[in-house]
Amino acid sequence: MPAPILYVDADACPVKAEAEKVADRLGLVVVFVSNGGLRPSRNPMVRHVVVTKSADAADDWIVENARENDIVVTADIPLAARAVTLGAHVLGVTGKPFTSESIGMAVAMRDLKQHLRETGESKGYNAGFTPADRSRFLGALDQMARKALASAGGKP
Repeated sequence: MPAPILYVDADACPVKAEAEKVADRLGLVVVFVSNGGLRPSRNPMVRHVVVTKSADAADDWIVENARENDIVVTADIPLAARAVTLGAHVLGVTGKPFTSESIGMAVAMRDLKQHLRETGESKGYNAGFTPADRSRFLGALDQMARKALASAGGKP
């Protein structure tokens, strides 16, 4: 099995630097996919893919290119669901993994919250991103990447 690639849904992603740090430490290629506006990296293991500004262009590009055992970092629940279906390891930006066991509930909660916002029952405020979220993400990504490397026959 080929070495896993780390795909990051990079538009408004608060953990790009952390993803690059973990990927660099473990020797993984990282691909930042966005609609533009990202500062290029000098790291030869980092790729930037700029997609059109349409609503799901970055999501579609990731799903078309990721494969089983790759890692996808996203805060987007529909993208997480699509990536889980591919057999990818999927991690939210707060360090919460999305798995085949948990993605159904995540999709249902997203749909419920969207319905509540549309009906005016909820204002739809999201919790702020905290230093604890960043720390949890770093640990979870390191663990997930090591697992993916071990599955590919590389160094754990």
